[in-house]
This record gives sequence, structure tokens and C-alpha cells, in this order.
Amino acid sequence: MSTRVVVFPFDLFGNSGAAEGARILADEIREILRDSFRETVTTRALAWRDHIRLREISLDNFSKLKNWRLTASKCLDSINAKNQKFIWLGGNHLACLPVYDHLCETNTLVLQFDAHLDIHHFDNTLDTPSHGNFVLFAKRPLLPIVNVGHREQLLTKDHIDTFFQDNISAIDIAVNPELAFERIMATVNKAERIFIDIDCDVMDAAFFPATGRPVPLGLTPMYLTRIMEAIDAKKIVGVGFSEFDPSRDDNDRSLALLIWWVERFFLRWYE
Repeated sequence: MSTRVVVFPFDLFGNSGAAEGARILADEIREILRDSFRETVTTRALAWRDHIRLREISLDNFSKLKNWRLTASKCLDSINAKNQKFIWLGGNHLACLPVYDHLCETNTLVLQFDAHLDIHHFDNTLDTPSHGNFVLFAKRPLLPIVNVGHREQLLTKDHIDTFFQDNISAIDIAVNPELAFERIMATVNKAERIFIDIDCDVMDAAFFPATGRPVPLGLTPMYLTRIMEAIDAKKIVGVGFSEFDPSRDDNDRSLALLIWWVERFFLRWYE
């Protein structure tokens, strides 16, 4: 088994600062790999360092941007053909739309950590895909999605239930974190395959300032970690990160958290 780290810095029609976030995360992963091969004593990185392959997809001209979904789809087809795990480093959350399309026929559950439900259909919402409505444009049949951490106060229950198998809001977690955790795990434990989709704005800005659209009452990194650690690593086929805007970071503490999580997934998959 190997793991493909894909840098897909698409960030049009949403938070345009997030493309650089994907590239910086990739640079940090490269540095971790270089350090692991320079090390002369035994470290835990020996378990995973030979299994990581990194690919950066260039979207630096109009032609490449025009075909962004097709380019991502071909990359994901290659990952699937080689039966690889993958880390998807997106720009804004719209960069994860090709992943949703790819997984829709693979019996995969999306565990989505996101402050927004991305099914907005309001008067001022684009009628083409954006980072706030992309689930509306995902390939059908729509894969099962469980959202954790949203702070939605406008969308109706009927509209939400059309697109989400379940949703556990930040308010649910604040009121009764244990009950929310049990509810999440009740669904996750039934899944055979899981894609963990982390939109960085799910976290409270007090812990994670580096996102373009912070929303009050976010989750703590500790609570997210608790959920992720409770999932059988064998079930996790991939992890996506999006909406990391390094221009808003504070002394690289948001970057450090994301890299810690990436390295933790490597360890859980291979150690």
C-alpha cells in the first residue's frame, strides 16, 4: 500500500488565498520527508517514509483552469487504479468537488468537518459551482455525507436532509459533546470506507486563525482529533484539507496543526 499526497491548489469562486495554503502544506510535507531520510537514528517515520508519493498539479494558466475537474478526475482514477490512500490538499472547499464525484460510486462515507453546509441556494448565490454550494453540483447518485461542526442558521431542515445523511452542528456539540460523539460514531462505525473532509473553517478562530471565512463557536482541534482517532484507520481511504489561508496565520500555529494531523495519518496507516 502507498499513499499519494495530491496538491490541488484550485481556489477560484471562493477563498482565493487558499491555493498558497495547499502549496505551503506540500512544502512542509517535503521537508518532513527529507528530514526522515537524513536521520541516522531509528524514528517512527521509518514506518511510512517509503510509502509516500507527492504530486503537485499545476493550475497556472487558463487552459489548465478550464479543465480543472477533468484533471483532478484523472489523478483520482490513477489513485484508485493503484489502490492507494490519498491526502488531498485543496485550495478552497470547491477543490474537493472532484473527490466527491470520484467517490460517489464506491460505497464511501464522507465525514465532513465544515462550518458551512455548502448547499447554499440563496438570492446572492451563484448558479454555478462555488465553495459555498458545490454539493449541489456533485455527481449523482450523491454519496452519503455526514457533516460535523456546521453553524448554519438559514437553511431549512428539509433542504439539509436532501443532501446530508446526518448533520451534527457545533451547537449540538457545545450542548452535549458526549451525545454528539456517540451519534457521529454510530454512523461512522457502520461505514466500510470513509473519506475525511476537513474544511479548516470548522475550527474556532481562537485555535485556528488561518482561514478566510471564520465563523463563531467553532470546534476545538482536540474534539476533531478525538473523532478521527476513534475511526478505524483501515477504513480511511483519504483525507482532504481545504480553506487554509496562510496569510491569516499566527506564528504558523495553524500550519503546525495541519502538518501534525498529516503525519498522524501516515503513522496510523503504516506503523
